Amino acid sequence: MSWQAFWLSIKLASVTSCALLMIGIPIAYWLAFSKWKWKFLVEAMVALPIVLPPTVLGFYLLGSLGSQSAVGRIYQEIFGSTLVFTFEGLVIASILYSLPFTVQPLSMAFSGVNTRLIQISSLLGVSVFETFRKIILPLSYKGVLMAFVLSFAHTIGEFGVVLMVGGNIPGVTRTISIDLYDQVQSMNDPGASQTALFLLILSFFFLSLIYFIDRKKSRLLPRL
Repeated sequence: MSWQAFWLSIKLASVTSCALLMIGIPIAYWLAFSKWKWKFLVEAMVALPIVLPPTVLGFYLLGSLGSQSAVGRIYQEIFGSTLVFTFEGLVIASILYSLPFTVQPLSMAFSGVNTRLIQISSLLGVSVFETFRKIILPLSYKGVLMAFVLSFAHTIGEFGVVLMVGGNIPGVTRTISIDLYDQVQSMNDPGASQTALFLLILSFFFLSLIYFIDRKKSRLLPRL
């Protein structure tokens, strides 16, 4: 097993999960409390990566982040390199691919907070932000933990999107799942078995942690 690929995957999952919490919390808050009648369209857009083939998402990201796109050109002018086939490109792809695994648990956790507490806070003149910080967020800690673990685990296991957007560059974009694919392709059965077993144990650990957090059946898991 390639420890370089493993630690790159851990780095990618850590950066992605932290970024997703910052992005997902305001989106989840809006989904939980918005009364807009067309809100279901936003919910469907957020949940789209759950059913969208990773190669389709990867294809569109290649076009959106490539040197021929506006985003790609601006990034290249500022940083002197393209976004595709870089770690930064992997982060963007991973954020989009794992977005529903962060937003849905957060949204359901926020929705589960007793509305009377929120109303009382409003009547006492507490601002919306302070109400969220002191009431909603502390009471939704299980949802926050669930969202982080789910997005982290989902990022670790990514393959299709990572391969299309990042390619297979050792130390830069070769994650543990791509390393496993390489070992299978090169007929390295002992190495592939070791990597596959490691990922199996890691996946079981994450699932056990998720169900431990959700042991009181708070129904925070994403709706498939």
